Amino acid sequence: MIVALACGNAAESGAVAGVAASGASRDAPPGTAAQEPLLETYEIVREYPHDDRAFTQGLVFHGGHLIEGTGRRGESSLRKVEIETGRVIERADISPRLFGEGIAILDGRVYQLTWTSGLGLIYDLDTFEAVQQFRQFTEGWGLTSDGEQLIQSDGSRMLYFLDPATMQATRSVEVHDANGFIDQINELEYIDGEIYANVWHSWEILRISPYDGHIIGRIDMSGLLDTAKLPDPESVLNGIAYDPATGRVFVTGKLWPTLFEVRFVRR
Repeated sequence: MIVALACGNAAESGAVAGVAASGASRDAPPGTAAQEPLLETYEIVREYPHDDRAFTQGLVFHGGHLIEGTGRRGESSLRKVEIETGRVIERADISPRLFGEGIAILDGRVYQLTWTSGLGLIYDLDTFEAVQQFRQFTEGWGLTSDGEQLIQSDGSRMLYFLDPATMQATRSVEVHDANGFIDQINELEYIDGEIYANVWHSWEILRISPYDGHIIGRIDMSGLLDTAKLPDPESVLNGIAYDPATGRVFVTGKLWPTLFEVRFVRR
Protein backbone atom coordinates (compact mmCIF):
# COMPACT_ATOMS: atom_id res chain seq x y z
CA MET A 1 0.00 0.00 0.00
CA ILE A 2 1.45 3.37 -1.03
CA VAL A 3 0.61 6.46 1.00
CA ALA A 4 1.38 9.51 -1.15
CA LEU A 5 1.48 12.66 0.93
CA ALA A 6 2.56 16.21 0.25
CA CYS A 7 5.54 17.62 2.08
CA GLY A 8 5.23 20.74 4.25
CA ASN A 9 7.68 23.51 5.03
CA ALA A 10 10.84 22.72 6.93
CA ALA A 11 10.70 23.04 10.72
CA GLU A 12 13.67 24.08 12.77
CA SER A 13 14.97 21.88 15.58
CA GLY A 14 13.94 23.15 18.98
CA ALA A 15 12.00 26.13 17.61
CA VAL A 16 8.88 25.79 19.72
CA ALA A 17 6.64 28.74 20.38
CA GLY A 18 4.43 28.88 23.42
CA VAL A 19 5.62 25.70 25.14
CA ALA A 20 6.51 26.05 28.79
CA ALA A 21 9.73 24.20 29.62
CA SER A 22 11.29 23.55 32.98
CA GLY A 23 14.34 25.77 32.91
CA ALA A 24 14.31 26.03 29.11
CA SER A 25 16.30 29.27 29.13
CA ARG A 26 18.83 28.32 31.79
CA ASP A 27 22.42 27.26 31.18
CA ALA A 28 22.40 24.93 34.19
CA PRO A 29 20.09 21.96 34.76
CA PRO A 30 17.11 22.13 37.09
CA GLY A 31 17.12 20.28 40.38
CA THR A 32 18.45 16.75 39.97
CA ALA A 33 17.79 13.80 42.26
CA ALA A 34 20.71 13.35 44.64
CA GLN A 35 21.00 9.66 43.83
CA GLU A 36 23.55 8.85 41.14
CA PRO A 37 22.14 7.27 37.96
CA LEU A 38 21.89 3.51 38.06
CA LEU A 39 24.60 1.98 35.86
CA GLU A 40 23.51 -1.05 33.87
CA THR A 41 24.59 -3.27 31.04
CA TYR A 42 22.77 -6.05 29.20
CA GLU A 43 22.47 -9.77 28.62
CA ILE A 44 21.36 -11.15 25.25
CA VAL A 45 18.34 -13.41 25.69
CA ARG A 46 17.78 -14.23 22.03
CA GLU A 47 18.60 -13.04 18.52
CA TYR A 48 16.20 -12.70 15.60
CA PRO A 49 16.70 -11.75 11.94
CA HIS A 50 16.10 -8.11 11.00
CA ASP A 51 15.87 -6.48 7.58
CA ASP A 52 19.30 -4.93 7.02
CA ARG A 53 17.76 -2.48 4.54
CA ALA A 54 15.48 -1.00 7.21
CA PHE A 55 16.73 2.37 8.45
CA THR A 56 15.03 1.90 11.81
CA GLN A 57 13.63 5.10 13.31
CA GLY A 58 10.86 3.77 15.53
CA LEU A 59 10.04 0.42 17.11
CA VAL A 60 6.94 -0.67 19.06
CA PHE A 61 5.67 -4.08 20.24
CA HIS A 62 1.98 -4.70 19.61
CA GLY A 63 -0.15 -7.83 19.41
CA GLY A 64 2.78 -10.22 19.14
CA HIS A 65 4.44 -8.28 16.31
CA LEU A 66 6.79 -5.36 15.95
CA ILE A 67 5.52 -2.15 14.40
CA GLU A 68 8.54 -0.44 12.83
CA GLY A 69 9.01 2.96 11.27
CA THR A 70 11.86 3.39 8.82
CA GLY A 71 13.54 6.46 7.40
CA ARG A 72 15.44 8.00 4.50
CA ARG A 73 13.75 9.71 1.61
CA GLY A 74 12.44 7.25 -0.92
CA GLU A 75 12.75 4.39 1.59
CA SER A 76 10.54 5.49 4.51
CA SER A 77 7.76 3.19 5.60
CA LEU A 78 5.57 1.84 8.36
CA ARG A 79 5.80 -1.92 8.80
CA LYS A 80 4.34 -4.81 10.76
CA VAL A 81 7.09 -7.35 11.32
CA GLU A 82 7.02 -10.99 12.39
CA ILE A 83 9.54 -11.21 15.21
CA GLU A 84 10.63 -14.82 14.75
CA THR A 85 11.50 -14.45 11.08
CA GLY A 86 11.91 -10.72 10.49
CA ARG A 87 9.36 -11.02 7.68
CA VAL A 88 7.43 -7.85 6.84
CA ILE A 89 3.78 -8.88 6.80
CA GLU A 90 2.27 -5.45 6.23
CA ARG A 91 3.79 -2.24 4.92
CA ALA A 92 2.78 1.33 4.08
CA ASP A 93 5.31 3.37 2.10
CA ILE A 94 5.19 7.14 2.43
CA SER A 95 5.99 9.90 -0.04
CA PRO A 96 9.61 9.82 -1.26
CA ARG A 97 9.84 13.48 -0.26
CA LEU A 98 9.40 12.58 3.41
CA PHE A 99 12.00 11.19 5.81
CA GLY A 100 10.21 8.90 8.27
CA GLU A 101 11.11 9.11 11.97
CA GLY A 102 9.74 7.89 15.30
CA ILE A 103 6.42 6.10 15.81
CA ALA A 104 4.03 5.46 18.69
CA ILE A 105 0.72 3.66 19.19
CA LEU A 106 -2.17 5.21 21.09
CA ASP A 107 -5.90 4.40 21.06
CA GLY A 108 -5.84 2.24 17.95
CA ARG A 109 -3.75 4.62 15.90
CA VAL A 110 -0.11 4.73 14.83
CA TYR A 111 1.54 8.15 14.89
CA GLN A 112 4.60 8.67 12.71
CA LEU A 113 6.87 11.69 12.70
CA THR A 114 8.91 12.94 9.79
CA TRP A 115 12.25 14.67 10.10
CA THR A 116 12.21 18.23 8.74
CA SER A 117 9.05 18.45 6.63
CA GLY A 118 6.90 19.65 9.53
CA LEU A 119 4.34 16.97 8.68
CA GLY A 120 3.26 14.02 10.83
CA LEU A 121 1.12 11.06 9.81
CA ILE A 122 -1.60 9.08 11.61
CA TYR A 123 -2.59 5.55 10.55
CA ASP A 124 -5.33 3.15 11.53
CA LEU A 125 -3.50 0.45 13.49
CA ASP A 126 -5.54 -2.41 12.03
CA THR A 127 -5.55 -1.42 8.37
CA PHE A 128 -2.34 0.66 8.09
CA GLU A 129 -4.37 3.23 6.16
CA ALA A 130 -3.32 6.87 6.57
CA VAL A 131 -6.31 8.62 8.15
CA GLN A 132 -4.94 12.01 9.15
CA GLN A 133 -2.00 14.40 8.97
CA PHE A 134 -0.80 16.90 11.56
CA ARG A 135 1.64 19.78 11.73
CA GLN A 136 4.80 19.24 13.74
CA PHE A 137 6.07 22.25 15.67
CA THR A 138 9.67 21.03 15.68
CA GLU A 139 11.86 18.41 14.03
CA GLY A 140 10.67 14.84 14.38
CA TRP A 141 13.07 12.32 15.95
CA GLY A 142 11.67 9.90 18.54
CA LEU A 143 8.11 9.23 19.69
CA THR A 144 6.45 7.13 22.39
CA SER A 145 3.31 7.15 24.54
CA ASP A 146 2.55 6.82 28.24
CA GLY A 147 -0.97 5.63 27.40
CA GLU A 148 -2.50 9.10 27.64
CA GLN A 149 -0.10 11.47 25.89
CA LEU A 150 2.53 11.22 23.19
CA ILE A 151 6.12 12.05 24.08
CA GLN A 152 8.43 13.43 21.38
CA SER A 153 12.14 14.15 20.99
CA ASP A 154 13.64 16.47 18.38
CA GLY A 155 17.37 15.78 18.71
CA SER A 156 17.84 18.45 21.34
CA ARG A 157 17.77 18.09 25.15
CA MET A 158 13.99 18.57 25.13
CA LEU A 159 11.19 16.05 25.51
CA TYR A 160 7.69 17.29 24.64
CA PHE A 161 4.40 15.89 25.94
CA LEU A 162 1.73 16.12 23.24
CA ASP A 163 -2.04 16.18 23.50
CA PRO A 164 -3.12 13.55 20.91
CA ALA A 165 -6.27 15.54 20.12
CA THR A 166 -4.32 18.60 18.97
CA MET A 167 -0.75 17.25 18.59
CA GLN A 168 0.44 20.33 20.44
CA ALA A 169 2.83 20.26 23.39
CA THR A 170 1.25 20.75 26.80
CA ARG A 171 4.57 20.69 28.66
CA SER A 172 8.22 19.79 28.22
CA VAL A 173 11.22 18.66 30.24
CA GLU A 174 14.95 18.97 29.68
CA VAL A 175 17.06 15.81 29.85
CA HIS A 176 19.88 16.28 32.34
CA ASP A 177 22.10 14.79 34.99
CA ALA A 178 24.15 16.44 37.73
CA ASN A 179 26.74 17.54 35.16
CA GLY A 180 24.43 19.30 32.74
CA PHE A 181 22.05 18.83 29.86
CA ILE A 182 22.14 15.92 27.41
CA ASP A 183 21.09 16.38 23.81
CA GLN A 184 20.82 14.17 20.70
CA ILE A 185 17.91 12.35 22.34
CA ASN A 186 16.51 10.03 19.67
CA GLU A 187 14.22 6.96 19.64
CA LEU A 188 12.00 6.60 22.72
CA GLU A 189 10.15 3.87 24.59
CA TYR A 190 7.96 4.21 27.70
CA ILE A 191 8.69 1.38 30.15
CA ASP A 192 7.20 1.09 33.65
CA GLY A 193 6.84 4.83 34.20
CA GLU A 194 10.19 5.81 32.69
CA ILE A 195 11.28 7.05 29.27
CA TYR A 196 14.03 4.94 27.72
CA ALA A 197 15.95 6.79 25.01
CA ASN A 198 18.61 6.12 22.43
CA VAL A 199 21.23 8.85 22.11
CA TRP A 200 22.23 9.42 18.49
CA HIS A 201 25.63 7.89 17.62
CA SER A 202 25.91 6.48 21.15
CA TRP A 203 25.94 2.97 22.62
CA GLU A 204 24.09 4.25 25.67
CA ILE A 205 20.40 3.97 26.46
CA LEU A 206 19.16 6.53 28.99
CA ARG A 207 16.40 6.00 31.53
CA ILE A 208 14.71 9.38 31.98
CA SER A 209 12.20 10.66 34.52
CA PRO A 210 9.08 11.93 32.74
CA TYR A 211 8.48 14.33 35.64
CA ASP A 212 11.58 16.52 35.46
CA GLY A 213 13.87 14.96 32.82
CA HIS A 214 16.62 13.81 35.17
CA ILE A 215 18.61 10.70 34.27
CA ILE A 216 17.54 7.73 36.38
CA GLY A 217 19.89 5.23 34.77
CA ARG A 218 22.43 4.65 32.01
CA ILE A 219 22.59 1.35 30.12
CA ASP A 220 25.84 0.53 28.32
CA MET A 221 24.97 -1.39 25.14
CA SER A 222 28.48 -1.41 23.67
CA GLY A 223 29.54 -4.65 22.01
CA LEU A 224 26.01 -5.66 21.10
CA LEU A 225 26.88 -5.69 17.38
CA ASP A 226 30.13 -5.06 15.52
CA THR A 227 28.95 -2.11 13.46
CA ALA A 228 32.43 -1.64 11.99
CA LYS A 229 31.52 -4.52 9.67
CA LEU A 230 28.45 -2.69 8.37
CA PRO A 231 28.89 -0.58 5.23
CA ASP A 232 27.03 2.55 6.37
CA PRO A 233 28.39 4.86 9.11
CA GLU A 234 24.80 5.64 10.12
CA SER A 235 24.22 2.00 11.15
CA VAL A 236 23.87 3.05 14.78
CA LEU A 237 21.92 1.65 17.71
CA ASN A 238 18.34 2.91 17.37
CA GLY A 239 15.13 1.15 18.31
CA ILE A 240 13.68 -0.01 21.64
CA ALA A 241 10.45 -2.00 21.97
CA TYR A 242 8.80 -3.33 25.14
CA ASP A 243 6.26 -6.09 25.64
CA PRO A 244 4.46 -5.17 28.91
CA ALA A 245 2.77 -8.58 29.18
CA THR A 246 6.06 -10.48 29.43
CA GLY A 247 8.62 -7.79 30.24
CA ARG A 248 10.59 -8.59 27.09
CA VAL A 249 12.72 -5.80 25.63
CA PHE A 250 13.87 -5.74 22.00
CA VAL A 251 16.56 -3.50 20.56
CA THR A 252 18.05 -3.05 17.11
CA GLY A 253 19.73 -0.41 14.97
CA LYS A 254 19.58 1.31 11.62
CA LEU A 255 20.38 -1.18 8.83
CA TRP A 256 21.16 -3.91 11.37
CA PRO A 257 20.79 -7.55 10.32
CA THR A 258 19.78 -8.57 13.85
CA LEU A 259 17.06 -7.79 16.37
CA PHE A 260 18.07 -8.57 19.95
CA GLU A 261 15.91 -9.55 22.88
CA VAL A 262 17.85 -8.29 25.90
CA ARG A 263 17.72 -8.16 29.66
CA PHE A 264 19.13 -5.14 31.49
CA VAL A 265 21.33 -5.94 34.51
CA ARG A 266 23.22 -3.94 37.15
CA ARG A 267 26.80 -3.28 36.22
